Amino acid sequence: MTTPEPPGPRLVEITPGNLAAALAIRIRPDQEHAVEPVADSLAEAYVHPPGVAWPRLIVDGDRPVGFLMAFLDIDWKEDGTLFRSGLWRLNIAAGEQGRGYGRFAVESVAAEIRRRGGKQCYVTWHPGPDGPEGFYLGLGFRTTGEKSGDQTVGVLDL
Repeated sequence: MTTPEPPGPRLVEITPGNLAAALAIRIRPDQEHAVEPVADSLAEAYVHPPGVAWPRLIVDGDRPVGFLMAFLDIDWKEDGTLFRSGLWRLNIAAGEQGRGYGRFAVESVAAEIRRRGGKQCYVTWHPGPDGPEGFYLGLGFRTTGEKSGDQTVGVLDL
């Protein structure tokens, strides 16, 4: 007899058994300009040193509802002078948005960073009226005044 899954969302590692479910996560079409597809994120995770990328499938019961990828102690300036951790990617399935899964994802990444001794959680986002700035600011992030490419950089003190 199998034990039923606990109620509410949880994170699971990406495995051969759930890879197809992770790759099937689709955000709303109007958000596609602001976040990479899961396949691109997993490819990017693969090319970084082990332990830098932390990809996870977000499931609720047995239903995949999203994908996140954190970065842990990434060489922010790529010169060995500044290391940061934070939320790298967040893809909540189109039909699952507005149900608290994004908040759960951010809180889960913050908890993992805190568990590893980190004091801050970083995130970047595309600016603009259709971007996620309000979501991140509402969770307590503040802008740093920096840009990462064309993205705004935010930080949450842990």
